[in-house]
Amino acid sequence: MYQFDTNAFSGAQSQFNAATRQFADVAGQINRLTLENAEKAFGLQLATFEENVAAGFAFWSEVAEVRDFDGLKAVWPKGVQVARESVERSVSAGQEVFGRTVKTNEAIGQIAKGQFEAATAKASAEVEKATQTATKKATRR
Repeated sequence: MYQFDTNAFSGAQSQFNAATRQFADVAGQINRLTLENAEKAFGLQLATFEENVAAGFAFWSEVAEVRDFDGLKAVWPKGVQVARESVERSVSAGQEVFGRTVKTNEAIGQIAKGQFEAATAKASAEVEKATQTATKKATRR
């Protein structure tokens, strides 16, 4: 009866364990970057929304005090100004969120590139080692 040799697979198992740990570490880094970006984007958009709502309520409270057509004509330019500033704030916040997201994606890309380069270097080293071993065995014959 054949007895299973556990030592034959211990090297592969340790490599698999190391690769799994490395993958988990990288996934953790990427998740941290993604969550930080989402948190900052949400905070920025919420702050912009709060500013726009405050400006809108301030304008509508002024409109509520208007009693005649001349008062409405006097308040109307403020309404246009409030709307313009709200749109500008929203667009600016959107651009900032986009810029932060691009930077986050670049950082994630650098992490992935580093992992790919490390894996390529390790594979090249293993191939070189195997080639040298095969060359030594071939020259001994």
